[in-house]
Amino acid sequence: MVDVTTSTGEGNMQLGAYSFGDVQADPQGRLGSTADAIRNLFDAITLADAAGLDYFGVGEHHTREMPASAPATVLAAAAGATKNITLGSSVTVLSTEDPVRVFQQFATIDAISGGRAEITAGRGSSVESFPLFGFSLGDYDDLYAEKLELLLALNENERVTWNGTFRPALDDALIVPRPVNGTLPIWLGTGGNPSSSIRAGKLGLPVAYGIIGGYADRFAPLTELYRQTAFRAGHDASTIKVAVASPGLVAPTSQGAKDIYYEAWFRMMTELGKLRGFRPPTRPEFDAQANGRGAILAGSPSEVADRLITLHQSLGHTRHILQMDVGNLPQATFLQSIELLATEVLPAVRQELGEDSIELVGAAEIGASEGGAA
Repeated sequence: MVDVTTSTGEGNMQLGAYSFGDVQADPQGRLGSTADAIRNLFDAITLADAAGLDYFGVGEHHTREMPASAPATVLAAAAGATKNITLGSSVTVLSTEDPVRVFQQFATIDAISGGRAEITAGRGSSVESFPLFGFSLGDYDDLYAEKLELLLALNENERVTWNGTFRPALDDALIVPRPVNGTLPIWLGTGGNPSSSIRAGKLGLPVAYGIIGGYADRFAPLTELYRQTAFRAGHDASTIKVAVASPGLVAPTSQGAKDIYYEAWFRMMTELGKLRGFRPPTRPEFDAQANGRGAILAGSPSEVADRLITLHQSLGHTRHILQMDVGNLPQATFLQSIELLATEVLPAVRQELGEDSIELVGAAEIGASEGGAA
């Protein structure tokens, strides 16, 4: 058990949303087009900014159900239509991307937004981008390690000389535009692999955990592993940050939120089960995860705030983002959840946690499962 108090470097607990561009349904249950989904996503981001959320992330996916295949394009459009919200990827599947283009795209978003862009780089729990762009799953780990190394070099240097296995070499290459504040915040996204926590700690990168099922507080040993690795590597405490991405929905009543979200979550998990070979989930299984220590934060504003505060006591995280639009959830329900998260949950969380410090608490057992946001 480790008990450490330190400044977050950010002041407040940040709350936000992330989306894969879910194809949504109208009140009659008719599905929209993939183009509708992208327009709905843009509208959600602009509402999140106006309502006062801290962060909105767009995750790269390449399916009919989740067509946000070009997050940087969506975020660039949103950058010009928003004023305050941080805009990031949740995640960029770096293994099948060109790090030079990723950096250039997000540095462009950063310029348009006045310094509000971030990258969360991950390997991806979904692998549809590998055959789409001609990469082998046999190179899954090596691709990620090499491309992360290059991305970090691009972030630190305007001119880069570099040589690797999977991409042509760079010889004193000029990399522009440059970020507004000198460098982009680059987070490492993971679904719970301990080696990813160690990697992030050694590199001194902030880490984002995708916690999509089970007991969320069972990630506490991973956050402790990450922090201790970073401290041993000599990194400044202000750079050591933890974010959590999880499913969730905020509605006026707890039971209403759970009933609505279960229907959408069931549809999503049923379709994923057909692809990945698992049975459809049951309502008792959902309820076990949508209450108490469970990873699904579906409930009233007061319930979601209380569960966020309790989870923070275990993980000491400084940002929590919810994936609300799943399983063809209607757009109106998605937008209402964004409003409630910003106007009721966020003030309650900040009032309870304060503005200046967090407590980092380690745990004794490890039980992390694969996540879906990274």
